[in-house]
Amino acid sequence: MQGSTCVTETASRPVGRGESLTKWLVSLPPTLFLVVFFLAPALLMVGASFQQPGDFGGLVPALQNGQLTLSLETYQFFFGDWIYAEIFGRSFLVAVTTTLISLLMAYPLALLIARSDRRHRDLLVLLVILPLASNFLIRIYAWIILLGPANLLYTPFAVIAGMVYVHLPFMVLPLYNNLEQHDPALLEAAQDLGAGTWTRFWRITLPLSLPGIWAGSALVFIPVLGMFAIPELLGGTRDLLVGNLIKEQFLDNRDWPLGSTLSLLLTAAVLALAGLSAWAGRPRRGSA
Repeated sequence: MQGSTCVTETASRPVGRGESLTKWLVSLPPTLFLVVFFLAPALLMVGASFQQPGDFGGLVPALQNGQLTLSLETYQFFFGDWIYAEIFGRSFLVAVTTTLISLLMAYPLALLIARSDRRHRDLLVLLVILPLASNFLIRIYAWIILLGPANLLYTPFAVIAGMVYVHLPFMVLPLYNNLEQHDPALLEAAQDLGAGTWTRFWRITLPLSLPGIWAGSALVFIPVLGMFAIPELLGGTRDLLVGNLIKEQFLDNRDWPLGSTLSLLLTAAVLALAGLSAWAGRPRRGSA
């Protein structure tokens, strides 16, 4: 028995090492991708935010004549001017408004698809994602053609309408994925106990769909917060958002340190909101 146990342990060791090697080989490519294309650029932006802008764009070397040229000037400039807080606040307002409108429009549609006949669900989902197959700019220029004759172009309404139109599928899909998994027996049991349609919705369907709501809200809110193409094409120069401001600093003003500072502060705000959303959307122990 002792010999067979040793043989078994010896035979199991290469298997464990093989599994470990397989995990490393599988996880290494995406890890390298994230490090090269996400972490490294983020660290470069952190360094650029403390440097000085060059005379014709770019950055002044961090070390000149044996002295460091790093400073907190861009951060002092940001926090010392209220206009940047106003632009950030306006961007958050547009993102919240777009998210709420998308949620109000997407929830009934996702519920309809989830409760429709299984033979028609694939077609309905295809119709939801079909606009994504066309070019982004072509769809925005189509809105320019629609809103121009109605004198709604270059207005806050045009910006919100374009944002909702572009990001609506990203709200519908997580909601549909969540609503499709609901057990119909729960609604039938509530109906047998005398619960009406609205009671069943508020007490069963809506609480169970909260993970889908949080996921869809994150998929809409975060891209809208940094979007610059739609405000620039549909809103003109009057509705300057933080995405337009960052683009302007890098491409027009060639102030890379200030653009990097704005990008980092926006990233920090998004990460904080994403963490808050994940905390709010996690199941509570006492909610059962």
